[in-house]
Amino acid sequence: MWLAEPPTMSMSYTALLPLDSDFEVRAHAAHRLWRAINGRVPGPAFHELSLQRRERLILAVRALDGRMDGGTYRAVAEVLFGKKRISERAWKTHDLRNRTIRLVQSGFALMRGGYRELLRYRRKQK
Repeated sequence: MWLAEPPTMSMSYTALLPLDSDFEVRAHAAHRLWRAINGRVPGPAFHELSLQRRERLILAVRALDGRMDGGTYRAVAEVLFGKKRISERAWKTHDLRNRTIRLVQSGFALMRGGYRELLRYRRKQK
């Protein structure tokens, strides 16, 4: 939402919604905004991420932070999954090594703009 000047309570405002492929999402968001402005409960979000998806995104951002702070993949994995789960000898073939690398790559993809895809509603294929 963008306003050229601070809002005034006595004024009426208009929401312009383009009739594009995101219209349904925009209309839902505009309705939730209207409800919130008028002191009502906004209602449910248009879509929500599953618990598994949220947890993976959290791990990806944490892995990215660790890697950008100079941590090795092993050090990042030890922080994310616990040092006890990482064996001393089998790191090169450990499944957590590959998982950590994928999490870091996902974190970089989010950082490069992939986070915007989280805002889009994924329509089910018919």
